[in-house]
Amino acid sequence: MKLSTTILFVFAAIFSHAQQRYIVSLKDKQSNQFQISNPSAFLSQKAIDRRTKFGIAIDSTDLPVSKRYTDSILASGNVKILNTSKWLNLVLIETSDATALQKINNFPFVSNANAIARKFSARSKFEEPLYIEDEIRAFPRKQQRVTANSLDYGTSFSQVHIHNGEYLHELGYRGENMIIVMLDAGYQGYLTNRAFDSVRKNNQIAGTWDFVKNEVSVNEDNAHGMYCFSILAANLPGQMVGTAPAAKYYLFRTEDAASEYPVEEQNWAAAAERADSIGADLITSSLGYTQFDKAEYNHTYQDLDGNTTLITRAADFAAKKGIIVTNSAGNEGASPWKYLSAPADGDSVVAVGAVNASGQVAGFSGYGPASDGRVKPDIASVGWNTFFVTTQGTISQGNGTSFSNPNVAGLITCLWQAFPEFSNMEIIDAVKKSASQYNNPDDRIGYGIPDFKKAYEALTIEKNRRNQAAILNNAQIKVFPVPFTGQFTVLFKPTQSGTTHFELFDATGKKLSVINKTAIAGEIMFIELKQLNSLPHGVYFLRYQDGDQNGIVRIMK
Repeated sequence: MKLSTTILFVFAAIFSHAQQRYIVSLKDKQSNQFQISNPSAFLSQKAIDRRTKFGIAIDSTDLPVSKRYTDSILASGNVKILNTSKWLNLVLIETSDATALQKINNFPFVSNANAIARKFSARSKFEEPLYIEDEIRAFPRKQQRVTANSLDYGTSFSQVHIHNGEYLHELGYRGENMIIVMLDAGYQGYLTNRAFDSVRKNNQIAGTWDFVKNEVSVNEDNAHGMYCFSILAANLPGQMVGTAPAAKYYLFRTEDAASEYPVEEQNWAAAAERADSIGADLITSSLGYTQFDKAEYNHTYQDLDGNTTLITRAADFAAKKGIIVTNSAGNEGASPWKYLSAPADGDSVVAVGAVNASGQVAGFSGYGPASDGRVKPDIASVGWNTFFVTTQGTISQGNGTSFSNPNVAGLITCLWQAFPEFSNMEIIDAVKKSASQYNNPDDRIGYGIPDFKKAYEALTIEKNRRNQAAILNNAQIKVFPVPFTGQFTVLFKPTQSGTTHFELFDATGKKLSVINKTAIAGEIMFIELKQLNSLPHGVYFLRYQDGDQNGIVRIMK
């Protein structure tokens, strides 16, 4: 239908006076209301403990945006502050007041104020958000019931089993005492969906916030986040069980599914900062950005270098603060764009590609590498024919790296629960090294499909090595317990590679035992001498040979 000139003119006039959103870039944080020396005023104790535990300095990036600056921005005219980013020192405002905007740009502490979105969009609010595929079909619950493990996963067994994820669950690691923050487009109906009955009963939802509308409720918005939430937290024995069913969750809405503007990257940054402030362990985001409703805002492939886009810089900041960040790689593998999207390009972000339960790579899964040549995606999980829970509480299947990301994110959380003494990057490294093609990564699924049994075993070995190193405490050899009874243990750090000899003598010089071990210089050896109950009480000597050097340790029984 052709609109009249009058109608077109009226529409244009209304549109030109619509509220618009701007990112105000600040130059510094002077006159800040907080002090680095008093972090408890702006960080949770859990966040402070994480920094202390892993030697992460509390610095100026942790300080909130200066209140003096935000007060000046508010006083400039008809301006509303929507959120701020302390890491990037930005303020998101909404205004139609041109005079106020000019004042803001003239403030000495402001670098610039750039328009990034209008408040309203001509798109329907019911449009599916990024990374939802059309292929979502009902799945009969009576099929594929699996009970070969301690959790009755039902339909979701195959997407857990591809990673040996049930191994962690059977050891008791299901996300307890871990905090996962989800960033998505909404969690429609999660308050009544039967998949989350136990989550609600056990008070596992610790908080919510809508960064798009600046309100608490996220229950009435887009369902995309709820689908992803079900892959993590659903607890329907015999039908579907998520990969971190016992974790604590914060549900944050950062994506406005009705439009695509860089404002959503700012929302993401603000949400990630709140995740850090409350002490989150893991941020999982099934969002990504390359093209916007205005082409002038579009990212290029060259922008995906891990350092350019606002959202990627924020994601890497989160990782620097000790959080694990996982993000869907993107669904553009079969499109002209082809590559992954931001923030999956972050050098500290775990970008997750998609396979099916048999390990076949999904055609839609976004390609790497990052534009600077780094391996991307990092890993892959089931995002092709993935089981999830619908708004009606039924079990369905769908496609998208949106689904592969939470599936593996839950297991990464459970792995970290098992090894809390390791840093975020050490956990990520173990996950990558456990993956199916770690020694030969490619641009489809990176290092491949992680095996969490292998990752657990590798971290166990490393944990023991560190414990042994702590026992040695710069010594070359330690024997314990002393005095011993029926057995004793030797920790020995050889300086030379080759065969190391250990010989046990009594006080008369009688040789009682001989042990030969292959040694690698610098690698701690663990040796046990058992069945010594028959030895009389007294003094004994353990002689050892380290290459061309010898030593003796005196021990008692």
